[in-house]
Amino acid sequence: MAGHSKWANIKHRKGRQDAKRAKIFTKLARAITVAAREGGADPEYNTALKNAIEKAKAQNMPNDNIERAIKKGSGELEGVNYEEITYEGYGPGGIAVLVEGLTDNKNRTAADVRHYFSKFGGNLGANGCVSWMFDRKGILLIDKKDEIDEEELMMEAIEAGAEDFNTEDEYYEIITTPEDFSEVRDNLKEAGYTFSTAELTYIPQNTQELSDEGDIKNMSKLIDALEDNDDVQNVYHNWDMPEDLDA
Repeated sequence: MAGHSKWANIKHRKGRQDAKRAKIFTKLARAITVAAREGGADPEYNTALKNAIEKAKAQNMPNDNIERAIKKGSGELEGVNYEEITYEGYGPGGIAVLVEGLTDNKNRTAADVRHYFSKFGGNLGANGCVSWMFDRKGILLIDKKDEIDEEELMMEAIEAGAEDFNTEDEYYEIITTPEDFSEVRDNLKEAGYTFSTAELTYIPQNTQELSDEGDIKNMSKLIDALEDNDDVQNVYHNWDMPEDLDA
């Protein structure tokens, strides 16, 4: 089951994300609001909402923020009507980039995303141009601790329905199919495990390195610009990011 983690290698720098916590909360609240609006306010009967709430809790989002977002989605509080959007394109050096967003103004968001790709040496493509290079998976990360037995955790994860299990330097990574994600997460949570990350994501089938310094800088700037946009929820790519990349 153990192997090298593709996902960890392409995940953007954690320190930079921590510095944008307020912006992260804004994005998480939007996801909760949309899930509640589309599937109801009870997470026990709304898997998308339950997943959004669990992801928010993994980021230590305050319960008050979560409740307010649910109420906006259910209509108890006035809120903005957000639409789901997806953009696909290529970054510098042909890196595949997949962008998910929630917006109240598609024209604004499309113009922003197109500008970022153009400014940093990439180009926005048609829907479907890169999505085939990614697999939809569930990702669960558990930080390594002395009290966690690796073999026991691996067996519990497999029995719960996990597809793969990887041991990294600082954490254990559990990969699931989208269909089994909630069950694996809930079973491990009931067993007493806590997650630093618990989300549905896209994992590239293959990763690609960049050798040109200009391409490396521009690719990093493209990711940062996209992540800084309030309308953008998630940025996925197949860049094998250098470990020593400056935050």
